[in-house]
Order: sequence, then C-alpha cells, then structure tokens
Amino acid sequence: MENIHQILKQYWGYDNFRPLQEDIINSVLNGKDTLALLPTGGGKSICFQVPALAKDGICLVISPLIALMKDQVETLKKKGILALSIYSGMSFLEVKKTLQNAAYGNYKFLYVSPERLETSLFLEFLPSMNINLIAVDEAHCISQWGYDFRPPYMRIASLRDQLPRVPVLALTASATVGVQDDICEKLHFGKDQQRYQQSFERANLSYSVFNVVSKQNKLLEILNNVKGSAIVYCKSRKHTKDIAELLKLNKISADFYHAGLSNDDRNKRQENWIDNTTRVIVCTNAFGMGIDKPDVRVVVHYGVPDCLENYYQEGGRAGRDSKRAYAVLLFNDREITELQEQGNVRYPDKEAIKNVYIAVMNYLQVAAGTGEGTSFDFDLSTFTTAFKINILTATYALKALEQEEILRFNEVFFKPATLVFNTDKRELEDFEKQFPQFQTLLKGLLRSYEGIFDYPAIIYETDLARFLQMKTADLKRELQQLQHYGIVDYSPQKDSPLLTLLLNRMYADSFVINLANYLGRKENFELRVKAIIEYMINTVTCRSKIIAGYFNDPGVKACGICDNCIHQKTIQVTPEEFEKITTYILDFVKQNSAGINDLLNNGKKFKKEKLWKVIDYLQSEKKLLVNREGKIIVEPNL
Repeated sequence: MENIHQILKQYWGYDNFRPLQEDIINSVLNGKDTLALLPTGGGKSICFQVPALAKDGICLVISPLIALMKDQVETLKKKGILALSIYSGMSFLEVKKTLQNAAYGNYKFLYVSPERLETSLFLEFLPSMNINLIAVDEAHCISQWGYDFRPPYMRIASLRDQLPRVPVLALTASATVGVQDDICEKLHFGKDQQRYQQSFERANLSYSVFNVVSKQNKLLEILNNVKGSAIVYCKSRKHTKDIAELLKLNKISADFYHAGLSNDDRNKRQENWIDNTTRVIVCTNAFGMGIDKPDVRVVVHYGVPDCLENYYQEGGRAGRDSKRAYAVLLFNDREITELQEQGNVRYPDKEAIKNVYIAVMNYLQVAAGTGEGTSFDFDLSTFTTAFKINILTATYALKALEQEEILRFNEVFFKPATLVFNTDKRELEDFEKQFPQFQTLLKGLLRSYEGIFDYPAIIYETDLARFLQMKTADLKRELQQLQHYGIVDYSPQKDSPLLTLLLNRMYADSFVINLANYLGRKENFELRVKAIIEYMINTVTCRSKIIAGYFNDPGVKACGICDNCIHQKTIQVTPEEFEKITTYILDFVKQNSAGINDLLNNGKKFKKEKLWKVIDYLQSEKKLLVNREGKIIVEPNL
C-alpha cells in the first residue's frame, strides 16, 4: 500500500490534506463504511481517489451526473491515472469494451451511473473486477426524504452481496441528520461505520438577502459594486437569456447557460467563463456541478431556490480561493406565496399523475401490457401542446412516475458521436488517391482513435476539429461526405430528451403508485420550503448560523460579515424592552401552535428587528426550540 501523502504530492501537488480528508481516507483504508459530509468545494473526490490509488484494484464510482463523470475522468487522465466511464448513449460494444478494460486492464477508476449496476452485462464482468472501494457520489439521492431522490440509488446496496468485504464511501455536500441516517441504512453500513462532517462555516463568504421591488436594478448594482467572476442563478431558461442580454446592454460581459443548449454550446460557454473571457454566467441549476473555479467573487440567486440544500451548494461556489466573496439572494413577497404553494404544484394528486401517464402512453402509441425497456424521443413541449396539459403538471407527474420507477425521463440525453470504418486499409488507400481532399481528416482519425477499424469509436468533433485545425462545421460536413461514400459509418452527436419505459403499460383500472411514500415526500418538501422561507425573512440571526443549524452544525459562531450580523451591530434593545418582548414571546408560544411568521405578525407593537434580536437570543440560550414541523415551542423546564 502506497503512502497517501506521497500520492497527494505526486498527483495533486499538495503537501497537506484539507480538514477531515485524511481521517476519511484512513477510515476507508481500514475497511470501514464511511459517510463524508463535505460542503461544496471541500475536496470530496480526493477522499476516494487517494485511497483507491493506495490499494491494488479499481475503484467503482457511482454518480448520476454524466458531465461530472466525464470531467473527472479527463482530469484523472491528465494526471496520468487510467480511468473509465460508462454513461447513457454508449453502444453495446463500447460498454463491453470498457468493462473488459476495467476487468483486465490496469485501470484505477470506473465511473458508472446507478442504472448501470443491474444490467446483465455489468454483472457478467463484476466478478472479474478487483474492486477495492465503492464510492457513492451525491449520496443524498438514495433518500426519498431528501431533496433529490433518485430511485436507482436504492439498488446500490445489492452490490454488497457480491462484494461483501469492499468498503463503501458515501459522499454528499449537504444532508440533514435524517437523510444521513437514511443513507447509512439504505447502503447497509456496518456496525463500525464512521461519519465525518466538515464544518459548514465559510469565514470568507458573506451571505445577504434582499427583498426588492426591482431585481434587475439590484442585480446591476451588485455586479457594479463587486468586481470579478460571477454566477447568476435563474429559475427558467428564458430568464437566463433575458438577464444575460440585460447585462450585456449595461456593458457587463455575460452569457447564458441551460440544459436546453447543445453539448458544444454548453462546453464553449462554460470554458469562456472559466478562463474569464466571459465575466458573468447566467444559468439554471444545470450549471456548476464539478466545476472547480476558485475565483468566483459573487453568486446571485435571481430566482429563489426551493431548499437550503440547493442554496448552500450553489452559493458555496463563491470564494473557494478563501478571499472575500458574496452569496446574494433576491426575492419579493409574491415569491414567498408561490413557494408556499409549491407543494401542491410539485406533487399533483394521484388522478393528475394517472391522466398524464395515460396521455404519454397514448402519445407514444404504446399498447397495454407492452413497452417495458423501450425508449422514445420525447419532447415535453410538443406533448403538452398536443394533449392540452399544463407543462408544470406534466413535468412533476413525470417526476413522480420516475420516483415510482414506472419510467425514466432524461431531459437531456447525450449520445456522443461515433465512427467506424466500413472498409479495409487497402481500399482506404485507393480512396485517398481518388479523393486527396480527405487525407488530412482520414489521417487524423487513424492517429486519434485506436481500433477504429474494428468497432465504433466515440469521437469528439470539437476536439478533433481543433487537433486538425479545422472548423467544427467543416469537419462534420466532411464526415458526412465520407458516410455518403460508404467509407465510414458515422453517427453525429445527439442531444435530445429521451423517455424510457421501465414497466409495461398498465391498464387504466390497474394504475397504482405508493401513495404513502409519495405523500411523505411531499411533506418533507414542504418542511424544506419552510426552512428556506424562514432563512429569507429572518433579519436578525447570522446567516451562516441559520444554515449550519439546519445541517446540525450548531458550533458555528456568528460570521460578522453577513447582512444580518452587520445590521445587528446597529440595533440596541434596552433591558425594559428585552423583558417586555421576552414575556410576549413566551406567553404567545405557550398559548399558540405558532411559527416565526405568526410570532412576528402578532407582535406588531414591537419593532420587527428587536423582536428578531430577542428571538435569536432565546433560541441561542435554548429557551425557544423549533420542532420538525417548523413550530416554535418553549423549553419544557421554563
């Protein structure tokens, strides 16, 4: 077993690990199942990459994010570490070749999606792989009570029957205590399991929340006052384009990004932002996963996120270089009302789900009792227009059907370009003599892709065009001409929504979902909404303390740099006022089942800032407690 410090220095150039990384690595090397809760930018990947390199064998990394898989594999390859990935869009032969390399080659990492684990081909090769560690990234996806439940994660535990002595490392950036417990239970962690939670404190990150009439004006003010790289998160694709145009009109370098753009467009815009050619990227939450850009000075949430998990993860992309940075949330009163109504929007009733399911089956012309395993191109907008269904109802009904494992809907299905020669080398030489204009392209293909005569190779048109010093459009045209001449079999890159049926079509009278679990997920969603609303309207408590408290990290001290901390320095409460407000709060809470809003609205004779200050004090002294339903209760001994 190699020394972990030598590995860290050799491949990453660091002399020391970040806090908890070494503890997590040693736990894994000692064969213990381990849960690592490391906030955004906390260095999760090193926690499984270093121990995997220290031991013989290959590390199986389970991740739901294709882009993240590809980025990590490319990063490892640049370090001279052999790594593989399997993702949707690869052909049977490509998957088989990858699994053969994982089983019999000298590879150290195999990245797969959770859906891949139960395929017969994967299970066929599994016994031949010398797996030294199972790393489960985005582990919160295994809990249906969390904010991003993905049913395929539930099947990861079945691997443990075949790999009983292989430790599991579960990694996530944000999970409440309940979700942490669920992760450990669902992954069948052993009795000697270890949990590590890095502090949620970000001493250099200033959180601010503004209730504004004009978000556009406030955004311009923020970006003019805070220089440097920025991210602006929006709720819709249309907003990303509109806001980017607004910024450009005001002479701020900006571009927009969302999942509806082609893969080439997304890569180009992301690269321009990373190298600071573009200052501001205006995006949906499709942007940011796995991007390591340390010099982001400000992250603005132009649209309100629906939970603190997402807000903390996205806002935490600012200031990873440890210099002062800002996370700003803009909202208005109407958005609070909309958030409170989101439970019914996100979780339509059973009848609505059933109606969407029947409409989808009719749209795809699937007969009852058939369809299992079949995939279809599926444009949601075209479908909802044809059947006159509200697009939000359809979207969340499909989400419910996914979580019930009835179907799977990939909003962006990425299928890379593939190419294989249809001729032998002698015939190819004859073709080159007749058509010398293709010589540069043909030689480039042969030099870049080994085995391209034997099986379809994945080719990346943009990278190949750059290598050959051609325009991407010209390269694609020449590839299509070679296809026309029958020299190659070329399938261009594809970005399109894909819907896959996981079960045969149910008859209308036998449609069923697990209603108890579904309603439980709705209840947990509504509790998360309450938490983000209380974060927004709280004008007293340190923002960092609110976030840390939500994630059960009570030791975090007031940051002194968020809007609330700065504001509190200007508010004074006299002893007389403190006594009156305390009496009001304790009497009201003892007599009423109340939330923060009830307490504030009923106490209008006191200034809201002073009310907040006393509430914050009573909470810090454990004289007031907040229960799981978001209701305030008085400490029983008072």
